[in-house]
Amino acid sequence: MASTALSQSLSTLNSRTSISKKRFENATSFAFSPNQSLNLSRSRIVSTQFKKTHKMIVTNCASSGNDSTCDETPIELRYPAFPTVMGIDQIREILPHRFPFLLVDRVVEYNPGVSAVAIKNVTINDNFFPGHFPERPIMPGVLMVEAMAQVGGLVMLQPEVGGSKENFFFAGIDKVRFRKPVVAGDTLVMRMTLVKLQKRFGIAKMEGKAYVGREVVCDGEFLMAMGSE
Repeated sequence: MASTALSQSLSTLNSRTSISKKRFENATSFAFSPNQSLNLSRSRIVSTQFKKTHKMIVTNCASSGNDSTCDETPIELRYPAFPTVMGIDQIREILPHRFPFLLVDRVVEYNPGVSAVAIKNVTINDNFFPGHFPERPIMPGVLMVEAMAQVGGLVMLQPEVGGSKENFFFAGIDKVRFRKPVVAGDTLVMRMTLVKLQKRFGIAKMEGKAYVGREVVCDGEFLMAMGSE
């Protein structure tokens, strides 16, 4: 019984296979030889697969906003430069400091009698790096405070505050904290805001914050006094 059923299944399979072969031969013999038909059908399959693959690649590129192969802005064009409200020549006209102690390169924002924002480009050529430290160039905290005080001087020495004076001095510093080290290659962005001014005594209280990127690296309160030579 089992052998008879197996023989019948094999004969049915062979008959179906022969019918399929005849259908294929009849279909491919129309206007083409069997070899040509086979090549044509293969080329159509390859072409279809290529179109599908090509479409998928384009879709993925368009949908992936961070794909480097897509159109993207070069890194040197992504970030705008800091504006210039006061250049180094104007800064030198206001501040009495000179090399190697002038620690402000550019003023990028100035609100008369209120605040100023300035930058110090920290470079490996700064004269303090050979000694602080030879193996790890870190900007000294006291010089960060000095640079911030000079930005405060740009606010104080303007006519909108108390009239131009030739000198200003530290009267005190309080609550100064150094949050992160500042190293060669950083851009130190310093904001000094006038909190209180006693014109009679020429004393001003200011709040200062210094940033590298969006992170605060130093902050504190400054008490400063104006005076003439």
